[in-house]
Amino acid sequence: MDTLLRIVRFTNKTFALWVLLFGALGFVFPNLFLGLRSWIPYLLAAVMLGMGLTLSVKDFTGVLRYPKAVLVGVCAQFLIMPALAWGLCKVFDLPPDLAVGVILVGACPGGTASNVMTYLARGNTALSVACTTVATLLAPLLTPLVFWLFASQWLQVDASGMFLSVVQVVLLPIIVGLIIKAILGHRIDHVAETMPLISVIAIVLIVGAVVAGSKDRIIDSGLLIFGVVVLHNGLGYLGGLLAARLFRLPFYDGKAIAIEVGMQNSGLGATLAGLHFASAPIVAVPSAVFSFWHNVSGPILATWFASRPNGNEGTEEAGGKGA
Repeated sequence: MDTLLRIVRFTNKTFALWVLLFGALGFVFPNLFLGLRSWIPYLLAAVMLGMGLTLSVKDFTGVLRYPKAVLVGVCAQFLIMPALAWGLCKVFDLPPDLAVGVILVGACPGGTASNVMTYLARGNTALSVACTTVATLLAPLLTPLVFWLFASQWLQVDASGMFLSVVQVVLLPIIVGLIIKAILGHRIDHVAETMPLISVIAIVLIVGAVVAGSKDRIIDSGLLIFGVVVLHNGLGYLGGLLAARLFRLPFYDGKAIAIEVGMQNSGLGATLAGLHFASAPIVAVPSAVFSFWHNVSGPILATWFASRPNGNEGTEEAGGKGA
């Protein structure tokens, strides 16, 4: 078991490299991954099941401890990222299918990697977990709604169908995970400890499948996609930090909100693209690129944040006062 846990920790630390590797494999050997496209919803469901197995009552108490900060973080997540995506699409005059892909990843909730990055940044990890949890649980309603508001001018959006998809691949697996944990209790802890490895495997396979299905379009517009994703991610970090300052939250909380806003559940974006825009594979590519890039930029930002003093509010208790 110790060996397996060491493998889990190693794959978590090198996650960005695995995403890059499988993206490259999908590009060079697309036939290896094309058959996985129909499995993308199930791969994401496995990730969400793992989230359900690892959630605890403590994760939900953060909402009560930092109500103002959680509200700011979740609202910033579903307002700043899609608005930035829409603005970038306008500025760069992106073609419709690519614009829809950028907005789709912007409309997704924050990814669980943000919790690790917040910890490394010496930010309010409890707040980060609370924001991720609340945003993920609200995703079935808010992701289709926000996506419809910002993307319907480019392509027809089936908001009700997307709502059902998010319920099936996000909410139901989380609920199943919570039920399993409630029934088995601590007997499931060893399994839960290995779920990050399963999540890494699932996400890199999703990336490989997405890249394989969009190879030709990536050749045509790869640099443009990468540039837009880098700007989207970086401006998201900045927007989250500014939102925290606007509402006079301490820097300790601001670190968490900045990272929470900038890092997306790109696996959900790729899954929804595959389910609802199968005829336009390029829609999923911004999510795949985002999956790689935010796992490169996240540690860089976390390192810089960690070097910045939290001031007199650099403890969890003080962060609670700020909330």
